[in-house]
Amino acid sequence: MKIKRLSLRARIFVAMILLVLLASVLIAAVTIYQYNEEAKDYHRERLERKEKAIRSSINFAIRETTYPVTTENIPLIFKDEIFDIDAIHNLQINLYDLEGQLLKSSKRTIQRDTTEQCIDAEILNQLANTAEHRYVVKKEENGQTFQSSYSYITDKKFKNLAILNLPYLENDDFLKKELNEFLLRLGYAYLAMILAAIVFAYFISKYITKSLKTISEKMNEIRLEKRNKKIQIKSSSEEIETLVNSYNSMIEELEDSAVKLATSEREQAWREMAKQVAHEIKNPLTPMRLSVQSFQRKFNPEDENIHQKVEEYSNTLIQQIDTMSSIASAFSNFAKMPAQKSEVLNVVHIVKLALDIFNEHYINFEAETDEIIAKLDRTQLIRVVTNLVKNGIQAIPEDSEDPKIEVKVFSEFNNVKIVIEDNGIGITEENKDKVFEPKFTTKTSGMGLGLAMVKNIVETYNGSITFTTQESKGTTFIVTFPKG
Repeated sequence: MKIKRLSLRARIFVAMILLVLLASVLIAAVTIYQYNEEAKDYHRERLERKEKAIRSSINFAIRETTYPVTTENIPLIFKDEIFDIDAIHNLQINLYDLEGQLLKSSKRTIQRDTTEQCIDAEILNQLANTAEHRYVVKKEENGQTFQSSYSYITDKKFKNLAILNLPYLENDDFLKKELNEFLLRLGYAYLAMILAAIVFAYFISKYITKSLKTISEKMNEIRLEKRNKKIQIKSSSEEIETLVNSYNSMIEELEDSAVKLATSEREQAWREMAKQVAHEIKNPLTPMRLSVQSFQRKFNPEDENIHQKVEEYSNTLIQQIDTMSSIASAFSNFAKMPAQKSEVLNVVHIVKLALDIFNEHYINFEAETDEIIAKLDRTQLIRVVTNLVKNGIQAIPEDSEDPKIEVKVFSEFNNVKIVIEDNGIGITEENKDKVFEPKFTTKTSGMGLGLAMVKNIVETYNGSITFTTQESKGTTFIVTFPKG
């Protein structure tokens, strides 16, 4: 999962945990480094203490000896004393002459592969040229670290007699044991810290993002068609407060824009409706006017066919009046919102009932079961079905060889679906967005209000209507109503 896809809350949570882990690793690394440095200091200081104590013992032996104190007599002076000093200080002692040749060693059996018989020339140069006349060599063999110190032994007059060499093995077992125990305790402490940090990070991230989540939820609820609530957050940071103020300001501007837009749309809708009503009424008025004028010119009370002409004149007027009445009814039905009834209906039965008024033999009905119960209005449901079936019939060309309309009713989760499919001419791409618009029609007759009225009814009951279409192949309308 990419970090960019994580929510802000998850990022804060992960960042805090990583911070604790990073701190733990750094502290552990510093601890190990500190232990290593302390170990180095410990071995260096221990070697210095050992060397100081051994030099004191050697000086004491030189003062007490009966042999002349010369380099050549060093093996005689320390014939037995060197072993006593080794036993006391538990450290091997090697004595070399000033040229680097081995004179005496506390190691009873000198093995050529482990004990050097002479000192390297570089060590002699370093020893002679340092101010302290002391030089320490450090090396590793078989995974073990050795230190070897070189320094001068002097007589009473501080004349150099020999070179003292002390090989020292750095034994870190005790320190490593202490380090391991410390790291184990530190690990337990870090584990407890990480668990506490997870809990702490969870609540902190939740607290930090709580205000943002509230703002996000409010933004998702923004709708132009309803009044949007402002956000009220009491205790918040300066950044969150700025964001909330910006949101509330946007809500105010949005409401003003929505009011202006709604007013403009209503005015435009009324203007369009008025134009449509005027246009539809003018159509029958023109033949009515012509009929009256013709009757006025040709009226003759003495005409023997006067009764027949009056009847024809009356039929013409009645026909045009019926047309005007149907126009008024169509607009009235469109403007009237469906009643919010909650009748418990068997949708399968009502749809069958709606189809009974059609005589077309090619209308086929199919239901998932014999009974699908929903709370709807009987009259409005019949209007929806009849309008859609009527549209399907009108979409099929008269010369079609195999006309077909399929009406299906079935349940889907907590909804009831009505599917009406025809194999008519279909809907063109340019007309798809206009299908549910009032007064839109591709037929030569009708007001173009049928589908607009159907959509109005369906949405009033919190349902939905969609369609799929292919030119010259047909159209399928899908109506979805909630059962409850």
